Amino acid sequence: MSDRSSSSSNQPRIAIAGATGRIGSALASLLAADPVDVVALTRNPDAAQMPAGVAVSAVDFERHDSLADALRGVDRLFISHGTSPRQVANEIALIDAAVAAGVRHIVKVSALGPATRLLPLAWHMQVEAHLSLQPVASTALRPSAFMSVLNHIGAQVASGSWTGAAGTGRVNFIDTRDVAEAARVALIEEVEPGSQRAYHLTGPRAWTMEQVAQELSRLLGRSIVYTNQPPARQREALIAGGASPFVADLLIGLDQMFRESVLGETTSTVEELTGRAPRSLTDWLSENISIFQAS
Repeated sequence: MSDRSSSSSNQPRIAIAGATGRIGSALASLLAADPVDVVALTRNPDAAQMPAGVAVSAVDFERHDSLADALRGVDRLFISHGTSPRQVANEIALIDAAVAAGVRHIVKVSALGPATRLLPLAWHMQVEAHLSLQPVASTALRPSAFMSVLNHIGAQVASGSWTGAAGTGRVNFIDTRDVAEAARVALIEEVEPGSQRAYHLTGPRAWTMEQVAQELSRLLGRSIVYTNQPPARQREALIAGGASPFVADLLIGLDQMFRESVLGETTSTVEELTGRAPRSLTDWLSENISIFQAS
């Protein structure tokens, strides 16, 4: 299935892979107001709800012809793939199809941090390595931890406390909307054919989990306690709470990064790109406070 409008001869055509996710959907809304043609690539086009003027094209990562058709006439490609065991294979297939289709610039959402075996950081690094070898301009957006990762502790916080294995490590959280705004700038600006860039995107400051608990206490008007426990015990608790082993391992890996302050860096990149300071964790918690309130 394809619902694609014809590209204007004097407007760049931008494809968004991952257009139904948090970053992709925000990016689609931003680009809809720009002088560009936008097409959302999705595996489920019937369920995609895009802004007016954004075309929708179905993709099947198992079929090269599907990717080739979706990318025909595209000048710039944005990739934001959800965390999945198929992530590396799918993103590489999309990159290869984009290069074959003549896409001139690929912007990929990656991850901030050092070389590691931890997932999904290791997957992002594999894809980045592949992208770096392709004859196409590329930009890697490397955000720190998304504020929305705190959604998974909502029910625990509502009960007054939550457990984790992050210790006293520091993490700088970023709002996915800030990543989308940085992505818009990266996609709109002109780049040289051989350009290879990486932007480190963070919020305005780093937090310990104890400080997050204190902020939640202030916003909720009641005491919220964060309790640290060993990773093995935390994994057992996650699985006992209904998480799959795959999700539990991802969350334990995230806690390890928090514990070691791997994502504690603070950069000015968001403000330099967008002209606006990144949203604060306090603002995000205030906007989403219902997630942490008892029903």
